[in-house]
Amino acid sequence: MSQPAPEAARPASSLEPTAAGVRPVPGDGPLRILLVEDDPGDALLVRENLEDAGIVFELDWVRTLDEAVRRADCDCVLLDLGLPDATGIGVVERMLAAGARAVVVLTGLADTGAGLQALAAGAQDYLVKGEVDGDQLARSVRYATQRRRLEETDRALYRSLVRAEENLRFERALLPVPAVQDPLLEVQVGYRAGRDGLLGGDFYDVVERADGSVLALVGDVCGHGPDEAALGATLRTAWRTLVLAGTATPELFGLLERVLVSERARPEVFTTVAMLEVAAERTSADLYLAGHPAPFVVGPPTRVIPAERRGRALGIPVDGGWPAQRLELGERWRVLLYTDGLVEATFAGSTERLGKPGLVRVVDDALAVRAGSGRDDGLVTQVVQDVRALHGGDLVDDAALVVVGWGA
Repeated sequence: MSQPAPEAARPASSLEPTAAGVRPVPGDGPLRILLVEDDPGDALLVRENLEDAGIVFELDWVRTLDEAVRRADCDCVLLDLGLPDATGIGVVERMLAAGARAVVVLTGLADTGAGLQALAAGAQDYLVKGEVDGDQLARSVRYATQRRRLEETDRALYRSLVRAEENLRFERALLPVPAVQDPLLEVQVGYRAGRDGLLGGDFYDVVERADGSVLALVGDVCGHGPDEAALGATLRTAWRTLVLAGTATPELFGLLERVLVSERARPEVFTTVAMLEVAAERTSADLYLAGHPAPFVVGPPTRVIPAERRGRALGIPVDGGWPAQRLELGERWRVLLYTDGLVEATFAGSTERLGKPGLVRVVDDALAVRAGSGRDDGLVTQVVQDVRALHGGDLVDDAALVVVGWGA
């Protein structure tokens, strides 16, 4: 195509649809304007009005609505309501449906009713040809663009608030207050979201039954995202409901698996769980493992509980149940249950994982720090802080921890 002549040197009848710009201002991006107008004379007039106003713009001119919807990605659309392939308010509706950010109706119809209809349909402004000068046209385009940007900002803020509310609901479901009445039983809980700051599928809970026994739980839904968080919240709520309903402990994992299979988004999703049932007399407990890392008996020295009777993860279709492993704890003890976000943390600047031996050292160091401060609480918080320090920042995966203790 030959280079077009300068605008001032050619008559209106020779104006062709094209993309063109005017004097750029350093550091100021041009407004991208789409003119939808079938009359070349009116199109030339619009261009001259915008140039007279001195705004920086790029003008793309098309004659039909079909062409316009293919070029809707612009800052503002100047739209005639009488086009060869469409007329009336439907032109505005179709343009907006195509994704136009801001629409200013520019038409020869001096009809107040049509203007109100256009605004009701979503147009930002309504101007009548022959009654608008360059400054008015430029002001309308700028205002329409800014109003649309403010609307988009408001919508983004609203979506952000909705997400925050959803996260808060997830947090309430995933991070419950332990339901324990025994003032002599030590219970500490903690949760740390992964690097993206969003809640994942890790969950925990601690509930005391009417007979005095106490059940503590940590779980980890495979994967990381809103679906996993929702499933983790569902499983945690279902578990507490079953416990409070008096369901026998050996039956809990089987029923929890039924909830998992019913609620998971994909058939390959599974969940690992560790559950400790502390007897009412507090010197013994039963440990149930569903594919989950074995908990620690907190020291010093801290040691990993040998997993002698490990069961399969929930949701994996293989044979096997979840047998109980009896633990004789004695008169003074602490047990730490955790999810694998801690043991899978890497040392800063390397790919080496902390692992269980590393986490054992972290726990013993945390005990020493707490003892040196003359305080015996805050172990969970100290452990998470120390693991993050070794990792060099936020952990990649979520981490949930529960400490249950007696006489310590």
